[in-house]
Amino acid sequence: MTELRGFEPSEGGGWMVDESLFRRLLVFEVRKAQRLRYSVSIVCFTTERSATENGEASPVSIAENIARHLRGTDAVAVWTGGRLFFLLVDAETAHLPTIVQRLTTYLGTVGWSAGGSTFPRTAARAEDMLGQAVAMLTRATEEGGNRLYVAS
Repeated sequence: MTELRGFEPSEGGGWMVDESLFRRLLVFEVRKAQRLRYSVSIVCFTTERSATENGEASPVSIAENIARHLRGTDAVAVWTGGRLFFLLVDAETAHLPTIVQRLTTYLGTVGWSAGGSTFPRTAARAEDMLGQAVAMLTRATEEGGNRLYVAS
């Protein structure tokens, strides 16, 4: 049997993938969504540095925790620098605050910041989505954390 590198199913939830596979999945989903006319959202997510430095939570442990609470169609990846990206299939821009709020309840007291983007509402291409999500994450972090900003 061939091993799928970068692919790791979580128990009862979404998929843990590496950065490279996440990019490919995002491009694939955007192309499919163009044909079938549905939304695809991503969230760029990070925790406060003090939480990861004190050993409260590593990016990988947070990703594993969050993946368990995603749907089977969704994925999470840990990127260089400890950022997490969530791929949320068929999630509209309006749904992102509720989804992030639900997922952050599993983090306890760990502080966080997040930025989101949605095809086709805020971006037409996968790379545009990534850029928007990172820009919104930067804004959320600069303005104090524990908040989500979504591109408009």
